[in-house]
Amino acid sequence: MAAAAAEAGAGAAPPAEEPGSGSLCAAPLRLARLPLARVKALVKADPDVSLASQEAVFVLARATELFVETIAKDAYVYAQQGKRKTLQRKDLDNAIEVIDEFAFLEGEYFGLTSPGRKEFPEEGVSGVGWPLEDMA
Repeated sequence: MAAAAAEAGAGAAPPAEEPGSGSLCAAPLRLARLPLARVKALVKADPDVSLASQEAVFVLARATELFVETIAKDAYVYAQQGKRKTLQRKDLDNAIEVIDEFAFLEGEYFGLTSPGRKEFPEEGVSGVGWPLEDMA
């Protein structure tokens, strides 16, 4: 009987801890780090989107987080090769150029400039590549 109970409990997850029971993590676990209200506002800014469920907004937020984490880790490798701990634009450019996963970003202009560098987007286009009339 004890063996059957041990087998049944072997695959079960450990019991969830009660809030305030002395766990190491004092803050509640957030599944998404990006603010979902802002993600939803960005989704609704697309004229092709009329409705977006909370699940869809969450999935988009989580996918964005994973994408940013992946590209940052890959770009950090190039920063380490340059004996730096801080990511620079050239590290992201190198990751985009070399890693096939990021081929869809090649040649894109993101409106990011280095400090002291005067670089402006083409006339009639915002810094992120959207036409200015869409920004109003």
